[in-house]
Amino acid sequence: MSRRRPPVREKGEARMTPGEHVPDPRGARSPAEFLARLQALKDWSGLTYRELSARAEARGDVLPRSTVANMLSRTTLPREELLTAFVRACGTGPAALERWRTVRGELAGRRGDGEGPDPDVEGAPDVEGAVPESPAPAPETPAPAPEETGPAREEPPGPEEAPTPESVSVPEYASAPESVSVPENTPDSPPVWPGAPADESPGSGPGKRCRIRGIRGIHGLLVPLVAVAALVFAGFSVVAFLRDGHTGHPPRTPTAPAAGDVLIRVVGTDLCLGERRGTRTGRVHQVPCAAADVPLYALVERGDGRWRIASDHPDHGAGCSGLPSGGRAPDAPYEDSECGDPTRIEEFTLEPYGTPVRGYRIVPAGSATPGACVTVVGDRAAPWSRLARAPCAPDAAGQLFDFDRRD
Repeated sequence: MSRRRPPVREKGEARMTPGEHVPDPRGARSPAEFLARLQALKDWSGLTYRELSARAEARGDVLPRSTVANMLSRTTLPREELLTAFVRACGTGPAALERWRTVRGELAGRRGDGEGPDPDVEGAPDVEGAVPESPAPAPETPAPAPEETGPAREEPPGPEEAPTPESVSVPEYASAPESVSVPENTPDSPPVWPGAPADESPGSGPGKRCRIRGIRGIHGLLVPLVAVAALVFAGFSVVAFLRDGHTGHPPRTPTAPAAGDVLIRVVGTDLCLGERRGTRTGRVHQVPCAAADVPLYALVERGDGRWRIASDHPDHGAGCSGLPSGGRAPDAPYEDSECGDPTRIEEFTLEPYGTPVRGYRIVPAGSATPGACVTVVGDRAAPWSRLARAPCAPDAAGQLFDFDRRD
């Protein structure tokens, strides 16, 4: 990896000066002003995102570094539990915490619907900017029609009954002499169905001819119906195939893990791991492999079968892939951040799956909740679906990777 650089101090970070007062949320008239005061509170604390996360962990709170960064860059109110964890980690007392919660509640009530969804809080929608839909009102049940008390009406005539061979007159055949017959092998000769009685063969009378023509009509309807059913079945099969994480790419022999620069590919796709440049969260997504150069990844052996996935970001420098909060939180985001954070899982075992090997699972090492794998969540066939912690699935859908050598 060629773009290593020393860590850079976070933008806007300042150390507390003697005599400086704790920022007060009272007086904030909008969510934007409230968030500006939260940023001032972070500056007053003099703590980095990593230090805030560690202090929250020591208090029993969950406060991932990326969540704090995203909260301070938004214009909507944070959820109350996130606000509580952040204010407590900054080092304020109970009275100050109560002021922050009170002002947040007043602003949420003034806006009517409170804050918008937080994409960096567990359980929020995956799509950026998505707004949950309100449930549609149930359709009104129509009142039953009153029963008629007058004389019964005549029933309308039913559908016309299918004509029987005896009731159909076929002049062109009725007037033909019985001695005239149609050769069996001519193009105009109707088919003779296997196993048909001799008296139902072609040329045995008008009624029999009409019956055979009816069979030919039914046969003409069955052919398109069978074709449509086959197309529908094929469509469902393709949808199920894609839903299970396959994209129709021919199987390829996965590349085993080895120390050095790698391109981490999602098995069965043309998608590789990467970040969305210009964001500060560090979240990892699956992106087209041709564009997977932010950041550059490398595998580093740590001993005892453990690996560190090192990252080299063109804007933020060196870092490591990992899971926040010791891997405890369900659906915790898989993200890149600074190396050495004691609250994160930054080492993994890369376990082969299948016989022959179909790919490798990225399993958090030393996780507080074992049995989890790094997983593509959401639409597994679509670019920019994010990666997160999820239970290891028996079929390993969305959980298999290989490690192409990067030149």
